[in-house]
Amino acid sequence: MRDAMNKLGGDSNKINPLVPADLVIDHSVQVDVARNENAVQENMAIEFQRNKERFGFLKWGSTAFHNMLVVPPGSGIVHQVNLEYLGRVVFNTDGILYPDSVVGTDSHTTMINGLGVSGWGVGGIEAEAAMLGQPMSMVLPGVVGFKLSGKLRNGVTATDLVLTVTQMLRKHGAVGKFVEFQGEGVGELSLADRATIANMSPEYGATMGFFPADHVTLEYLKLTGRSDETVAMIEAYLRANRMFVDYNEPQQERVYSSYLELDLADVEPCVSGPKRPHDRVPLRDMKADWHSCLDNKVGFKGFGVPKEEQNKVAKFPFHGQPAELKHGSVVIAAITSCTNTSNPSVMLGAGLVAKKACELGLEVKPWTKTSLAPGSGVVTEYLLQSGLQKYLNQQGFHIVGYGCTTCIGNSGELDKSVASAISDNDIVAAAVLSGNRNFEGRVHPLARANYLASPPLVVAYALAGTVDIDFDKEPIGTGKDGKSIYLKDVWPSNEEIAEVVQSSVLPDMFKSTYEAITKGNPMWNSLSVPSSTLYTWDPNSTYIHEPPYFKDMAMDPPGPHGVKDAYCLVNLGDSITTDHISPAGSIHKDSPAAKYLLERGVDRKDFNSYGSRRGNDEVMARGTFANIRLVNKLLNGEVGPKTIHIPTGKKLYVFDAATRYKAAGQDTIVLAGAEYGTGSSRDWAAKGPMLLGVKAVIAKSLEKIHRSNLVGMGIIPLCFKPAQDADTLGLTGHERYTIDLPSKISEIRPGQDVTVTTDTGKSFTCTLRFDTEVELAYFDHGGILPYVIRNLIKQ
Repeated sequence: MRDAMNKLGGDSNKINPLVPADLVIDHSVQVDVARNENAVQENMAIEFQRNKERFGFLKWGSTAFHNMLVVPPGSGIVHQVNLEYLGRVVFNTDGILYPDSVVGTDSHTTMINGLGVSGWGVGGIEAEAAMLGQPMSMVLPGVVGFKLSGKLRNGVTATDLVLTVTQMLRKHGAVGKFVEFQGEGVGELSLADRATIANMSPEYGATMGFFPADHVTLEYLKLTGRSDETVAMIEAYLRANRMFVDYNEPQQERVYSSYLELDLADVEPCVSGPKRPHDRVPLRDMKADWHSCLDNKVGFKGFGVPKEEQNKVAKFPFHGQPAELKHGSVVIAAITSCTNTSNPSVMLGAGLVAKKACELGLEVKPWTKTSLAPGSGVVTEYLLQSGLQKYLNQQGFHIVGYGCTTCIGNSGELDKSVASAISDNDIVAAAVLSGNRNFEGRVHPLARANYLASPPLVVAYALAGTVDIDFDKEPIGTGKDGKSIYLKDVWPSNEEIAEVVQSSVLPDMFKSTYEAITKGNPMWNSLSVPSSTLYTWDPNSTYIHEPPYFKDMAMDPPGPHGVKDAYCLVNLGDSITTDHISPAGSIHKDSPAAKYLLERGVDRKDFNSYGSRRGNDEVMARGTFANIRLVNKLLNGEVGPKTIHIPTGKKLYVFDAATRYKAAGQDTIVLAGAEYGTGSSRDWAAKGPMLLGVKAVIAKSLEKIHRSNLVGMGIIPLCFKPAQDADTLGLTGHERYTIDLPSKISEIRPGQDVTVTTDTGKSFTCTLRFDTEVELAYFDHGGILPYVIRNLIKQ
């Protein structure tokens, strides 16, 4: 943007955050080394070696821009750091007090709602505009009043609660809405439990999952090292402005757009999966559910394994000892992600399960890849203080790094012998993780079944070695005295957990951890970067490449565009996630992105992940629709990152087909089902299609953040009318599509009807999902960032 300002004769220094911006580097560490005392140091060394160029770019940004704090890698996960350290609740700027709010570039920004702070995740495109003073526009959302009563039963965790809430709200319909939690049950939840529920707002589709501030909020602020003076100021301000809830006083009935209610006593232990976070399975039904998933045809709840294949056993040697895998064998067990690692009760609960298992003589099989990646250094402090880390280590849950690992797909390689056993025998292997996302192809390409579970259950499933188990009736293993050990024998009571939390989680731990947070580490501190305010692009870099968004930009806006005789690039079904559109995990060895890197002399071992290479548009465009589990109807049931190039009928990688269309000057569109773009707020899921030449997306419904990302990149978002979709209209995707839009922006209205016609004579009406006048202005300018640049030049 600074370069574009320069070219157009503007002042490039105007491109600078106008509001405080905090950048936490947390998605680049991978679990290369696990089950090892030195895993943290070794993984961090590999992380720096892989990302040296990228980190140098980010460190350059920390000096080239002011009003910006950069938290170096290895410090923790952005949302946990925000909760424990950055969140203000109330801002005090030169004696003027106002409520804290946050715009985050990751969808789980909503975790801060647990602290009574309003904020949510947006795409990076929208966030950049907000940093540059562009207001955020939205349609006023409905508010779901979610009443909680009672208290959780013994043995039930915050994770069980959030998976229950996620399923309830998905069913209720919370997409694009605010959810406010209320009722006396809220007073029974610790702040960490609230943050766990708020964190998973994107999974239940809500913009926010808000918990108003109360006495629990104030206690947490004190615990995490905020000063007494600051906490007193926050309380006084919130009370004076009637933004504080006091559960000791009679509660006024509030009016909401819709209502939901849950008695906390009704929540039972559960997991979610095998492919979506809202597909909750009560623990007692897990074995039966697993068998039905093997039977069912391939889908969200099915793998289509023939009956005669379901009991197959793959025997293989693992480092000289006999090993075996079956369908449902746990090959990855990861305590990971901000959702749960910010919650001492579930983390210490996992430690207690490990301790009891050690004492009874149970061990995790050596071929299960176990890991523990907390969201902040505080977790290590209290696991050591409680004496539980040594038992987690004994079960293979050594700390592997501080950052988002398995949950984002940075789970690292499986042992070669395990990987071969899965591939050669077509085993449906399982991963169990304490994260918030389990979409297909995300955790690891070879783990086809992925279950979200609480940290103590992650340890339990690792001990059992399979998800094909009924914990009530079947033992998880045999103890040292030859007796069968059941889940109940290793599960701690709520009192045991509360006692350890009380004695082990101390304010000084937060103070000492965060005092050192911006000092970085020797590897970060030794990075030398130029002091220029404009970046010097290296044309040979495979990590940082000057993007083409502003290449031919002129001062006059290009105006709105319709679409004429466009081909369908891909024809997709329901629940296509941003992971399907723009994967963040490993780069497949045969993919166009791999070919690009190999041609530039990058060894396969140095491919890194799409997430780590997001600074290079050439890699990311090639990674668009590159998910190995993508189901494109143009391929008649075949799964994978390919499509049919309609004019020739050839089957090509999506990138290669798009390149041909662009070379021939032909527009393309995407057809999709319901909930298109769920999942991470990944702006590359809009940038990638734009670079491929996609001019419009026609879907049954669009997830909130992804819709605004499409708008931000100048792609036309259209929704079929209720009860219609590509199938009911008889569209195959082999047609050519014309979208009739006026050529003057003044003649287009938010939410208007738009006619789409095909060359086969079909015609249907869609709703135009530019939702506000401001979004129409972005469309007129060819996207949000060109709009911001032109406006800044005029100022």
